[in-house]
Amino acid sequence: MARGRLRVLLGAAPGVGKTYAMLEEGRRLGLEGSDVVVALVETHGRAATAQMAEGLELVPRRTRSHRGMVLDDMDVDAVLRRAPDVALVDELAHTNAPGGRHEKRWQDVHDLLAAGIDVISTVNIQHIESLHDVVQRITGIVQRETIPDHVLREADTVEVVDLSPQALRDRLAGGRVYPAERIDAALSNYFRLGNLTALRELALLWLADEVDQALQRYRAEQGIDAPWEARERVVVTLTGGREGETLLRRGARIAARSSGGDLLAVHVTTQDGLRSGDPDALARQRALVEELGGTYHQVVGDDVPETLVGFARAVNATQLVIGASRRGRLQTALTGPGIGQTVIAKAGSIDVHVVTHAAAGGRLRLPRLGGALSARRRLAGLAVALGVGPLLSWALWSVRSTESITSDVLAFQLLVVVVAIVGGLWPAVFAAVMSGLALDYLFIEPLLTVTIDDPLHAAALALYVVIAVLVSIVVDRAARLTRAARRAAAESELLATVAGSVLRGTGAVQALVDRTREAFALDGVALAEDERTVASAGATLGVGTRVPVGADASLVLHGRDLDASERRLLSVIVAQLEAALERDDLVETASEVAPLAATDKVRTALLAALSHDLRRPLAAAGAAVGGLRAASATLTETDRAELLATAEESLGALATLLTDLLDVSRVQAGVLAVSNVRLDPADAVLPALDELGLAVDDVELDLDPAGTLATADPVLLQRIVVNLVANAQRHAPAGSRVRIATSAFADRVEVRVVDHGPGIPPERRDDVFVPFQRLGDVDNATGLGLGLALSRGFAEGMGGRLDAEDTPGGGLTMVVTLRAADAEHEGGAT
Repeated sequence: MARGRLRVLLGAAPGVGKTYAMLEEGRRLGLEGSDVVVALVETHGRAATAQMAEGLELVPRRTRSHRGMVLDDMDVDAVLRRAPDVALVDELAHTNAPGGRHEKRWQDVHDLLAAGIDVISTVNIQHIESLHDVVQRITGIVQRETIPDHVLREADTVEVVDLSPQALRDRLAGGRVYPAERIDAALSNYFRLGNLTALRELALLWLADEVDQALQRYRAEQGIDAPWEARERVVVTLTGGREGETLLRRGARIAARSSGGDLLAVHVTTQDGLRSGDPDALARQRALVEELGGTYHQVVGDDVPETLVGFARAVNATQLVIGASRRGRLQTALTGPGIGQTVIAKAGSIDVHVVTHAAAGGRLRLPRLGGALSARRRLAGLAVALGVGPLLSWALWSVRSTESITSDVLAFQLLVVVVAIVGGLWPAVFAAVMSGLALDYLFIEPLLTVTIDDPLHAAALALYVVIAVLVSIVVDRAARLTRAARRAAAESELLATVAGSVLRGTGAVQALVDRTREAFALDGVALAEDERTVASAGATLGVGTRVPVGADASLVLHGRDLDASERRLLSVIVAQLEAALERDDLVETASEVAPLAATDKVRTALLAALSHDLRRPLAAAGAAVGGLRAASATLTETDRAELLATAEESLGALATLLTDLLDVSRVQAGVLAVSNVRLDPADAVLPALDELGLAVDDVELDLDPAGTLATADPVLLQRIVVNLVANAQRHAPAGSRVRIATSAFADRVEVRVVDHGPGIPPERRDDVFVPFQRLGDVDNATGLGLGLALSRGFAEGMGGRLDAEDTPGGGLTMVVTLRAADAEHEGGAT
């Protein structure tokens, strides 16, 4: 039986229309004569989705009881017995109810596919396992249901059901995705425009990558090595030299000429890590690649041309950009074709661009000569030649015979090889010449004379020298590679430690100082700032070498002088030290300023509000008392009662304001703090309603049943809610109730006060938080007039915030966002 085909509809977010598209496709297939059943569909109460499912055969769900709850799920056995041509299975990443065939729905789908049933299913991008952490960083929500990547990659078809972010928000605001009570929270949290844009891009990029991988799989299965120019892929080779930036810009221009062209930069290192180039140049070039919209790759291979061409073929490159050879003509003639010529020969159908640059080779430039062995080793080789040579000559002279000439030659040859291994080129050449002369003088007729009258003798001496040179070159190269390998390993370890020390943050400065002393084998290292020692390691007595670190600090090195390559590494450490010192300063400043800033927000908001509202009760009380004194004989009892009531109300309001002034004085004295504790925001809502004289039925309550705790000052939170509800009541149309909702989202808790009044234009939304900006509300007889500025100050003082949002359908929603109280946080003053 042929295996069924899996078609997956991928969406960037809930509500883009995946389920609707699945049902629509099912209806189309049914009209074309296919046997289609709905194995499982989740309409989520959406009328359009439910209407689209009408007319399609629905396989009844299987129900079971679990912990007192009745759960239902897809009945796989019923679908298998029904054996349709096509089964529609919604929400592929869903976790099944306990007791079923499998834990996950995608595993049930595999059973249907194995039975030869084609399946059309749906999944959202946030449920893909490899993107789990990325989506969490974007949305702040941890997805608990995920699907392995291989399940989607093994699907026969994956299609993105696309919808623009704004269109999705419009659909959500119109009530076509979630019920009305969930709309405002969804719009301001998961369905923010930025979140939806990022998720949409993530879905499209994942599909593009899948298409590219499918193409690569097909090419591999068919054994196709030649590039397919579905789109231009330009590979730029980097050696770590200064010409890299020229090559990258040329490659970027080539890629830009074709719409959608890709730019890839590749650097080849040998397996021993020695072909590394200049790390600073490579770092700059890597940053340039990213600025140009390309990607950077580093591959390992001893055969550089073969590795480059292999990489280009692996990524289906169409063009390869390399730099002109740095070697001159003479060096090329002596050593053969270079990397560039070999790459051209091996590239096949890949176009190769050879770009000239300032570092290209001169016409007659000779290869550089120089050895990697130390002077001590060269002296040691010379000492072996001078010491062992005479001893060997004496020993061979003592046992010489007419048949021993072969062993004599081999013995002197062994001496030349040993000297080459110990001392390198010049001691080996010296030993070869001296050995040839000793052989001629002591063992070749006529004896005890140096006579080279036979061409064979001259050829033998030349062979001695050639062998010495060849062996010494091998030794020199091995020493060079060994030294470079050790150097590269030490530099890599040092840079990794430096980066790790700064990232860890704690003790970064001391860790960097310790590592500097160890890496460069110094007697001591100290970091001084304003003649004060910040950190030190080892012996720091006497005057050392000072290296500036930023504007005010310096690194004092005690011990040997550093060479140029070591100073290059030291500059990296100095840069990290600057960053670590700056970070420490910022942390210290933040720790000092944070409590002052929180207190100042409350004090400033309260003082500004009181300075405005103090005049109103004073004026009202003064007018009432003045009226009583001026016309006490002519006033009726009703008039007197009204004036007395006005005076009493105004003096009461004044007393409240004076109490607030007393709190301000305490703030100024530093004894009035914001006391944050763990509390359920709902505990502040009901007292606020009591303070306003409102019954529970006067408002619409939607309190979080989970009772997630927040970190807040209960008194300040109650005052915020009182102010927000009073404002909402004042602006709500007749017959409309204000809604108060609490909810938890990621690491924060929200209190929402929703009205359906006239709302506030977006361009004036910030003005509502400026003290006493009533935006046309001139009723100064209600409330204390502390304003939303005071409420925002209280919210920010508690570590939260207060924002204004549109209410779907018209109106204004005020959102108080507080920090969620975790298990370790025990509250306290801030």
